[in-house]
Amino acid sequence: MKHLEGKVALVTGATRGIGRGIAIGLGEAGATVYITGRSLNNSSSDAVSGSLGDTQLAIEEVGGVCIPVQVDHSDDEQVRLLFDRIQDEQDGQLDLLVNNAYSGVQALRDAYGQPFWDCEPGLWDASNNVGLRSHYVASVFAARMMTKRNSGLICTISSWGSMSYIFNTAYGVGKAACDRLAADMAVELKPYNVASVSIWPGIVGTELFARFASEMNQTNETDQKNSLISVGVARRRHRYNWETPLLTGRVIAALACEPNVIRRTGRVQIVAELAKKYGIVDENGDQPASLRSLRFVLPAALPVLRQYSWLIPDIKVPWSLLLLNALGSPKI
Repeated sequence: MKHLEGKVALVTGATRGIGRGIAIGLGEAGATVYITGRSLNNSSSDAVSGSLGDTQLAIEEVGGVCIPVQVDHSDDEQVRLLFDRIQDEQDGQLDLLVNNAYSGVQALRDAYGQPFWDCEPGLWDASNNVGLRSHYVASVFAARMMTKRNSGLICTISSWGSMSYIFNTAYGVGKAACDRLAADMAVELKPYNVASVSIWPGIVGTELFARFASEMNQTNETDQKNSLISVGVARRRHRYNWETPLLTGRVIAALACEPNVIRRTGRVQIVAELAKKYGIVDENGDQPASLRSLRFVLPAALPVLRQYSWLIPDIKVPWSLLLLNALGSPKI
């Protein structure tokens, strides 16, 4: 259903991954979607590469309207010109900004498993320049448009890495700062009826993450002494509870339709939990569990709990019943 028909959205970093899925989800809902990225057309032989042209075709296939704009988000002048263009073409209307552009994935892969002091200081910029900083810059220009119309929503893509160690120190600090950016912008934007939220997807099977997860499997699968590591490796291998990028897009589309979205401003919004609230399913028909739910946590904890069950002899509930109770059904 075209809930966002007549609305104008901008998704930064939409050539592939979560950004591409978000743009498709917004186009599917009827929005006019501006998308940015560094590549207009895919001239690479790399299987995980994408382009603005690829995303545009995907949006048009679901009946959406897409306007691709080649932008390097490390260049503030290019970002300014992008918003000038939207201002001119849409008569000052911008209803939704999704801050997603991120260029640090390769740096994360290269630094994986190394403590921060063994990495070059440039890892910080690789993780947080086109990412945290570019989110701030885009939000500045978007807020200038939205506050004039007393309406708008800014979604900043963050992750669970803001509260728990993932990948490395620079990544986690950057994601925690993304959450704070969304929260503090919300304070200043609220009087103008512009909402600002931080979005936490779950484990998203993007092209790059799938490759990264495969490499992590190979790194960790030889370590069978730590049962938690073994469980984590198995989960990556079998893609347990993975989300597709489209789920985040569908959830943001539904969020943007909320008549009183301002009540959510300043807070973290978890994709799986909003999907459950809105009754949204992923493109494969599944509804993934929130990473903080028993449905997600318990299957991972069971092997560890079994290993140490002798420490808690008074628990008589069969593990199988406990598992089914947490899952709600035999299908995970």
